[in-house]
Formats: sequence, structure tokens, C-alpha cells
Amino acid sequence: MKNLVLSTTAIGLLLTASCQNMKEEKNDPKIISQKAIEVHDEIMPEISNFDRQGIVVDSLLTNFNAVKADHQGLDTAASRQALTKLKGDLESATDKMMEWMKEYNPDSSDVAYQHAEVERISTLKGEFETVNKSAQKTLAPFKK
Repeated sequence: MKNLVLSTTAIGLLLTASCQNMKEEKNDPKIISQKAIEVHDEIMPEISNFDRQGIVVDSLLTNFNAVKADHQGLDTAASRQALTKLKGDLESATDKMMEWMKEYNPDSSDVAYQHAEVERISTLKGEFETVNKSAQKTLAPFKK
């Protein structure tokens, strides 16, 4: 019986300490900042991919008559519009990432600020994923 009481007490203390650690992590600006940096590090490599795709789009738009000759069934008006929109989306996503990096203060001890920045960079990650899918779809007909 004594062992049962001691075991139950020990488990209770461990659970309390665990919950306390989770609470501290949610309120530790350094840990929250690290989460923002992790999301940033996931999507940052896409910038070079977006730059390459932007060059492809520029090339397609500049040489659209040659593209049209290579793709007889191409709806040129719709394709030009889709490529122009894609170019804007690629640039916008890249600009937003550069702006976030310029404005972000990883050393801020303001917990609310850090949470807001995690949300902001997470939203940007979603935008990057959407633009990437759009780029793949829009550029697919032009790949040889």
C-alpha cells in the first residue's frame, strides 16, 4: 500500500512538472522564436527555386511567338495571363519573405510578438506552398 501511494505521488509530481514545462515553453520567447526560425528555414530554400521559375516565365513571355509556334494548340491569351500572374505571385512571395526577415526580431522577449511572428511566417509558408503548386501547374505545358 505504501508503494502504491509513493508511486501515485511520484507520477503526479512528474505530470505536474511536465505540464509546467509545457506552460513555460509556450511562454518562453526564445523557444517561440526558434519555432519561427524553423519555419523560415523550411521555406527559405524555395526562394532560389522561385527565382529560377521567374527567369523561365520571363523567357517564355519574351519569346512568346516562338512558344506559340512550338505549342500549336496553346490558348495564348490565357497562357500569357497565367504566366504574368505567376510572375507576380513568385515576386510577391519572395518580397514578403525578404520583408519578414528584415523586420523580424528573434531577440525580442515579447511573447505576444513572437507568437504573432510564428503565425505570420506560418501563413507565408502556406502562401509559398500555394505559389509552388501554381508554378508547377502553369509551367508544366512548357516543359519539354
